[in-house]
Amino acid sequence: MRFIHTADWHLGKSLKGRSLLDDQEHILGEFIKLVEDSKPQAVVIAGDIYDRGVPPTEAVELFDEALTKLLLEKKLPVLYISGNHDSAKRIHFGSKLFASAGLYVRGELRSDFSPVVLEDEAGPVYFSLIPYLEPNKAADVLEIDGRLSFEAAHEAVIQRARGRIPKDKRSVAVAHAFLAGGIASESERPLSVGGADNVPPSLFKDYSYTAMGHLHGPQRAGADNIRYSGSLLKYSFDEANQKKGVTLVELDGKGKAKTEHLPLTPLRDVKILEGLMEDVRTDRDKYPKSQDYVMVRLLDTHPVLNPIDRLSEIYPNILAIERKGLAARAELRQAEGPRVDMSEETLFRDFYEEMTNRKLDEDEERLLKECILKARREEGELE
Repeated sequence: MRFIHTADWHLGKSLKGRSLLDDQEHILGEFIKLVEDSKPQAVVIAGDIYDRGVPPTEAVELFDEALTKLLLEKKLPVLYISGNHDSAKRIHFGSKLFASAGLYVRGELRSDFSPVVLEDEAGPVYFSLIPYLEPNKAADVLEIDGRLSFEAAHEAVIQRARGRIPKDKRSVAVAHAFLAGGIASESERPLSVGGADNVPPSLFKDYSYTAMGHLHGPQRAGADNIRYSGSLLKYSFDEANQKKGVTLVELDGKGKAKTEHLPLTPLRDVKILEGLMEDVRTDRDKYPKSQDYVMVRLLDTHPVLNPIDRLSEIYPNILAIERKGLAARAELRQAEGPRVDMSEETLFRDFYEEMTNRKLDEDEERLLKECILKARREEGELE
């Protein structure tokens, strides 16, 4: 069976206060084209359809349009679960009704762990749809007394779900969790404090393939057949170097999984530029004009006034400035020790140099001394 594994669409999300709806509309259009070209037999979405529990109407419309094209135009079955950003109840709505149209949904954890069964030329493939698990909710559904950890909750649910699948048959788990050893990004909402949300990848070892959601960078998780597809778009600047797209999965007749990362081209990329303010403003060979979402790391060791305003003509979608040079200089000053024993002249000289990136000339030195003497007389320090 050949299917596409995707996750973490986060429809309705913003980046540094900038709505990404146009970017998401574009990337979903690219996704539909990719589906046409790669000819899968199903599409799997491993949670975080939306960025928040009550998404904006425009985000719901985008998802509706994507599902319509996949189900009605492409005649493809679609399977999806809720993630930690989604409202489980809202995602679960209509799940029984939708199944008759080839749309298989698990928003809430229920006591029925029956798999979704799809057929290809080699026979059935069993899909366990495991929505994002809150341990307390899992304990209630499983009728287990006491508190469960994330690991214990997943272990119990996976045992029930896998137990509904014949051992010698091909199987796919779809889940949304933080698997131990995974590489996280800034834009992922923590599931708990102190790493208590870590789930061992080995819990999924009995599945032919595991389609994970939650981590935004495409990556394997403990084994080649346990993978995160990553998000469709870059949702934070620390994702700037990630290669976004989807995972194409092929299960042979014996259940061996072969995967391929298929890239997607965004409307606007997310980039980090680094350099001196004057170079970024004037060197178009090294810093070409761009409509991409940009953060600039300034290496200047003196303050730069209104950098976003000054760079917005070159980068109309500049969203952030990071003053790396000033931070390094501050660390150096801190390493030099406290300034409590410095004279007023020395303190002012250091301040002036930090502000202007040059030393006082002779006339300025003379004026500084005159001003300090005058201030001391007025304060009564000098007779």
